[in-house]
Amino acid sequence: MKKLLIVDDNRDIRELVIATFDPAEYRVLEAADAMRAIAIATVEKPDFIIMDVMLQGGINGIEATRTIKNNPLTKNCKVIILTGTDEKQVQKEALKAGAESYFVKPFSPLDLLQRIDNLSLGGVGA
Repeated sequence: MKKLLIVDDNRDIRELVIATFDPAEYRVLEAADAMRAIAIATVEKPDFIIMDVMLQGGINGIEATRTIKNNPLTKNCKVIILTGTDEKQVQKEALKAGAESYFVKPFSPLDLLQRIDNLSLGGVGA
């Protein structure tokens, strides 16, 4: 069973993502802020992290991604940025921080599922 961590301060978005994934195939974990996400990732080592950029608290999703990717315990977690901004500079920063893929809200849950499947098979995620 694959582990998936969804990081978003919007509960509705977390619930939509959770509903997208088959519970027989994915164990879905949740975090509403970046610090909690880093803590969960360090302990659980999820296969995938779906990370918002704009988060409550001390650090944003790009910094959390950088922290996760620079930690030997979590560097292999595949990070998919799922955010409300399509600014090219933000996308560039996210990918530079180590994210494998970048999705803009609103999004198609089926497209997100397909992107995760593609990353599972070693495909390119952008």
